[in-house]
Amino acid sequence: MIHSTAVISPEAKLGANVVVGPYCVIGAGVELGDGCVLHSHVIINGPSKIGKENEFFPFAAVGGKTQDLKYIGEPTYLEVGDRNVFRENCTIHRGTVEEIPTRIGSDNLFLCYSHVAHDCQLGNHIILSNNGTLGGHVEVGDYAIVSGLAAIHQFSRIGAHSIIGGCAKIVQDVPPFMIVDGNPGATRGLNLVGLQRRGFDEDAIKALKTAYKKLFLKKDGNLANQISSLRADKASNHELVKHLIEFVEGSKRGVSR
Repeated sequence: MIHSTAVISPEAKLGANVVVGPYCVIGAGVELGDGCVLHSHVIINGPSKIGKENEFFPFAAVGGKTQDLKYIGEPTYLEVGDRNVFRENCTIHRGTVEEIPTRIGSDNLFLCYSHVAHDCQLGNHIILSNNGTLGGHVEVGDYAIVSGLAAIHQFSRIGAHSIIGGCAKIVQDVPPFMIVDGNPGATRGLNLVGLQRRGFDEDAIKALKTAYKKLFLKKDGNLANQISSLRADKASNHELVKHLIEFVEGSKRGVSR
């Protein structure tokens, strides 16, 4: 299961049925869960704890040292869940400080040349398309999609079930359930197709449509007043709309409108 040309540190831990292809390098402090597959020319550095059944394609570089200039050499970490796919030439970096590892959940797809920077916090079922780039400290919610060549500014948040258009420049938070596109990114509408594909019912979609119209359709309005208007509407009683309002109110960088 391990090719003769692979280089594996004696301080690495490999689970059962791990496949390590030609010319892979696994560094000290790496833990690979059962059933992981490294096809060839994969580099995984540690300390990194990686779950079960993750798949790594050629020239993926995972667990590299942070590029943050504030890094002073202390041990830092990467934590990865299960069943993620890391395609060719994607790069995933460890955290900058010992207390905050870079975290990636489960069932995510990282396409070619995508980048997850130091201290990012990712949920589950996320797609980071070709050349999609996350700056440091970015948070990404479940089922979010970042299209090709999109760049996300550090400390931004990407809400759950949102989609970011190709080549977009994101400098503020992306609200959940919405489509954001452009340079700079602006909310273009409700991610209707994505929500329907994931089984959201008519009541949920109707409530989110109302929320979109109240918060984002008129971009020149006062956001606080628009939130108050939404709270006065019965749509605000829906759990998804409550989540959207909490996300917007909790923004530190402002929200892409």
